[in-house]
Amino acid sequence: MSQSNCFGAMLLVNMRHQSVTNRIKIKNLVLESIMSPTLLNSRNLKRLIFGLLALVVALLVAAWLWLRQSLPVFEGSLETGVVSKPVTIERDAQGIAFISSDNRSDIAFALGFLHAQERFFQMDLLRRNSAGELSGLVGPAALKHDREVRRHQFRARAERNIAAMPEEDRRVLSRYVAGVNFGLGQLGAAPWEYLLLGTDPEPWTEADSLLTIFSMYLTLQSPVGKFEWRDTALAELLPADLYDFYFPDGGQWDAPLMGNAREPISLPTTSLASLLEDGDPVVYQRMESDDKIYGSNNWVVGGALTEHGSAILADDMHLGLNVPNIWYRAGWTIPGTDRAMRGATLPGGPIAVVGTNGLVAWGFTNTTADWGDLIRLEVSEDGTRYRTPKGWQEFEVAREEIAVKGAPSESVEVRKTIWGPVVAEDHRGTPLAYRWVAHDVRGANLNLLRMETVTSASEALDLGPQLGIPHQNLVVGDQAGNIGWTVGGPVPRRVGLAGDRSVSWANGEAYWDGYLPPEEHPRIFNPPSHRIWTANARTMDGEFLRVMGDHGYALGARQQQIRDGLMARNSFTEQDLLDIQLDDRAVFLARWQKQLLQTLDGLEGYEDVYGHVSSWGGRAAVDSVGYRIVRNYRLKFMELTTAPILTYMRRFQPDFSFGPTKRQFEYSIWEMATREPAHLLNPEFESWSSLKLAALDAVLTEMAEDERPLDQQNWGSENTARIQHPLGKAVDLVNWFTAMPADPLPGDTHMPRFQSPTHGASQRLVVSPGRTDAAIFHMATGQSAHPLSPFFANGHRDWVEGRPSPLKEQATRYRLTLH
Repeated sequence: MSQSNCFGAMLLVNMRHQSVTNRIKIKNLVLESIMSPTLLNSRNLKRLIFGLLALVVALLVAAWLWLRQSLPVFEGSLETGVVSKPVTIERDAQGIAFISSDNRSDIAFALGFLHAQERFFQMDLLRRNSAGELSGLVGPAALKHDREVRRHQFRARAERNIAAMPEEDRRVLSRYVAGVNFGLGQLGAAPWEYLLLGTDPEPWTEADSLLTIFSMYLTLQSPVGKFEWRDTALAELLPADLYDFYFPDGGQWDAPLMGNAREPISLPTTSLASLLEDGDPVVYQRMESDDKIYGSNNWVVGGALTEHGSAILADDMHLGLNVPNIWYRAGWTIPGTDRAMRGATLPGGPIAVVGTNGLVAWGFTNTTADWGDLIRLEVSEDGTRYRTPKGWQEFEVAREEIAVKGAPSESVEVRKTIWGPVVAEDHRGTPLAYRWVAHDVRGANLNLLRMETVTSASEALDLGPQLGIPHQNLVVGDQAGNIGWTVGGPVPRRVGLAGDRSVSWANGEAYWDGYLPPEEHPRIFNPPSHRIWTANARTMDGEFLRVMGDHGYALGARQQQIRDGLMARNSFTEQDLLDIQLDDRAVFLARWQKQLLQTLDGLEGYEDVYGHVSSWGGRAAVDSVGYRIVRNYRLKFMELTTAPILTYMRRFQPDFSFGPTKRQFEYSIWEMATREPAHLLNPEFESWSSLKLAALDAVLTEMAEDERPLDQQNWGSENTARIQHPLGKAVDLVNWFTAMPADPLPGDTHMPRFQSPTHGASQRLVVSPGRTDAAIFHMATGQSAHPLSPFFANGHRDWVEGRPSPLKEQATRYRLTLH
């Protein structure tokens, strides 16, 4: 046992001994006072209070001393036995790290050291998440997740992909892994989370770094093709006119980079009531925002629109908000140049995900395009074989062993086909295999490393097809003022299918013919407007849209508001782009506010509501009661009007939910709200007026549960930050010392300032290549996961309040040298 572990064990024993001793003394005093109340005089009362205080202080001191053991090393020097020359790590007051070295492998070692020191538990969760190994850490509670993920056998795929890597990338990765394990070993004790879980951290491996990429696939894309699964069922089961009305491809809110908005939808002729059978109870499912998706905003303006002639890029990636943040801020010298790399890294890998190398800046948003296909399998009567273009073939069956903490391990059977694993059944009970880019060697690699050394926007776009990441809108700008967009990630060449419906591939007419070559890859360079924008909605039309497909594009309102904000100006500074990032105007909901006022006009008993709605302010402001009412009224109206479709679909699939297929509901529900077609009225309501009032009353009833007056039920009281450590969701005490403040947050989903209690801009970046002194970076929480670290929450207030905060590290506070 190491000295630190011995000290930790002794500390715990002392904590327990002191706690027991004090509890006995206090217990005796309390018992004496109960048996003889006269003994509870002022002297004994003081002794009792003192004993309680002593116990609390002893526990706090012991906890503080224990936590301090796992603090990172900030200053001094360490002998690594690995780096070729001394490597310097400097950190400023926020903990932004800058690594100085002329060797990229040594930089990777230092970055791995930093990640392990500040974020190892987070890294552990990422690798276990995609490997299906969470049960080994937290027990049976994670078994359902692990069973589902094991179908993809990501650990084996990670090992395969590493074997295929170029030697240079493998060398950088190997050195990064060495840095992680060295950093973990330099902690005085294991990260505090492991003591709470009663386990020890396991060393990092090369495969684990690729597993962090696969973990992002699980966040940003469906591992079972859920959108296609749902959409195929809807298209095949609903009458065609109802399907076209409720699930259109788009409409007036579209703001693509190429192409136009869709044509208005037409009212169907089929009655909604015809979907229901006599005696069918109508099923209702609470609607969350139809734009609450894992995605992001990014845009770039060309040099023709800036005073200095360089492009300016803005990027804010919307993800779940936890303690710590998913990103870690770092910079380093770029070997062989006089430039520096600065940006956000993902703990677990040696790469800057977004940022600038001094000549080029880049950012990402999720494409929400279609990167996987569900294949209907033609199965033999005994279920052991499936038909392929080469005839009948037996399923390959693999067994995955899942270790479970505190319980016996569990064996999971994975059925595999030549196209991919069997992941689900459709509404007919037909087995579905999944052909997914993530399963291929090209799906995960370290090619993003090349972005550090590109010298132009065009060169950066050339990297797009080579990137092994969950497919992103890659937006770039360079110092010369050039800008561009492409898909970051390999694009499959589909033959014989569009990809939007599940079909059989058994006859050989439908298949993937590899991936598109660079010259066919979707791409835009220096558009005439000198502006590029994306926000998870449809970006393309024509051939580019055909090859990208649709896996649940966002409505487009957020993207349109960004586009219009960019078009409203002819010159830009970094602050101007930050202002667009922080735009919380409720442009999308303005027509709903007017429509609700018409409904309320003259109604008795709703005077206060009418007043709040009429003075709503037109923003998702924390003090607006009217915004909250309008926003939630629309969602409740959506729930009530689409319930008959949900009821009908559950007749075929008992667990059916709309999921991402509801993202285009706006077009149908607006037609119903304004035109009030009798044949589309939910038959549980007598009239459209009664449905609208029922929607509003349901919203007001939910607000009244807070028992405060209506004028205190503002948007901020609902949209209150709930940013917690993953363990805090199970152990309240963890929240006490790790959760971020419960700040009321402005902004919402259908606007650039995308914010909810648990999701939002995980970072905000505004940067012009070569002008890092003027660059802006916001990040929720802080650099470190350790609650006693000086970097634990530094910078969080800038994120909450939208204050400009520097991307570039400031004055050095701590200096550490690795020898």
